[in-house]
Amino acid sequence: MNRRLALHSFLFLLLWASVACSTKPAGENAEASAASHIFGSKQVTLPAGTAVTVRLASAVGSKLSANGDHFSAIVARPVEVNGKVIVPAGAEALGRIVEAVPQGRFKGAAVLRLVLETVTLNKDSYDVQTSSVNRYQKGKGKRTATFIGGGAGGGALIGGLAGGGKGALIGAALGAGAGTAGAAYTGDKEIVLPAESALSCKLTEPLIIKM
Repeated sequence: MNRRLALHSFLFLLLWASVACSTKPAGENAEASAASHIFGSKQVTLPAGTAVTVRLASAVGSKLSANGDHFSAIVARPVEVNGKVIVPAGAEALGRIVEAVPQGRFKGAAVLRLVLETVTLNKDSYDVQTSSVNRYQKGKGKRTATFIGGGAGGGALIGGLAGGGKGALIGAALGAGAGTAGAAYTGDKEIVLPAESALSCKLTEPLIIKM
């Protein structure tokens, strides 16, 4: 009898130990759930019309640049969705010269058009579709502003951040619903956007960002 009782007691203790080892504390389960939520796949969409403002790394211009040339830039202002920063200031960006026409080759006018092509976040490069920044120079050294319309088509040259010199010559105005390319340094009748110039483009297609 004593031997049978001892055997039953042993089996009970073995079963209890097995259940205890396989059950995690509530705190551990909560931590695992939180970690899964934080590190799990998550995406945020930047809608069409979102403004992306960048600062040029080097000068571009109607005579300095050629059609198809690329330029480097960094994001100058954080891009937010519902108060949360999605694209931080300092993120790398790459743009393209759509059109660069020196003075005298097109009815005496100089033309410069730029768009953004990619933004890099956490080593991931995202292709972007944006409105263009348009600059049109007509006449002898005159500074003229080019209006490029509102909505998705509204890009803007919004001002120099160079702290003086050529960068300070870049003027800006962002109208409600309309994009404006302000006056740029024209040099010798040519359009020149110096390094540190800030350009603002709007997304023409939604952009999905992995968080």
